[in-house]
Amino acid sequence: MSRTLALITGASSGIGAAYARLLASYCDFVLVARRVDRLNELAAELREAGAAVDVLPADLSTHDGLDAVTHRLATGDVRLLICNAGVGGFAPLTDIDAVEIDRLLTLNAVGPMRLVRAALPGMLAAGEGTVITLASLLAFSAGQEMPIPRTLYAGAKAATVAFTRTLTHELAGTGVHAQVVCPGVVATEFHDGFGQGYPAAMTAEGVAHASLAGVRLGESVCVPGLEDQAAALDALLTGESALLTGNHSSPAARYGHLPVA
Repeated sequence: MSRTLALITGASSGIGAAYARLLASYCDFVLVARRVDRLNELAAELREAGAAVDVLPADLSTHDGLDAVTHRLATGDVRLLICNAGVGGFAPLTDIDAVEIDRLLTLNAVGPMRLVRAALPGMLAAGEGTVITLASLLAFSAGQEMPIPRTLYAGAKAATVAFTRTLTHELAGTGVHAQVVCPGVVATEFHDGFGQGYPAAMTAEGVAHASLAGVRLGESVCVPGLEDQAAALDALLTGESALLTGNHSSPAARYGHLPVA
């Protein structure tokens, strides 16, 4: 049985590494991140599970890094693209200098758009493929008073949600599927490990499993902690609903019985 080639960004830890481990029985990989030592450790683990793995070190907050990965995607053989790389940048806007704004928006918003654009020709030519982008419940928080200074991050993730949801209409009938994942707090190293001490935080494995199961369900939007699809769609229109009901430590029941591939 042929194996799918998956390219995962932000693969050195957290949600990106969780996706890779869940898919190791079905996929070969191109793993992308800045930390070469971490990538090599994960690559060795995946090879032991039977996967072929290429390591592609790149900083996706830079245009050189994006160019390297888009060049790899342009070969046209990747059938699963998971755009997971991201960074918080949780600070008042006036405390973030212009150079940092450019870096954060490149990584959190521009990068996924460029990578998806590079991957699509090969997928469309083959008539099959999946692109997954990682956003956040904070994408729906614009109208909410919260103690987290998040203007830049929420704006970038809202752009990712709008981009991916709109893309699904462009891809209708092509055999290529797009999904945006909007988790709440996750117990990873993200934002200095904030989620590791948060009682309602979901595991990285829970997020990745919900996403992959959601692909099998045909979901273009995956909010891992929401129990029913109608609520997930409603949450896109009412940010308060998503923030209050979507932040759970366990994926919704609809994801539990499905395999990931």
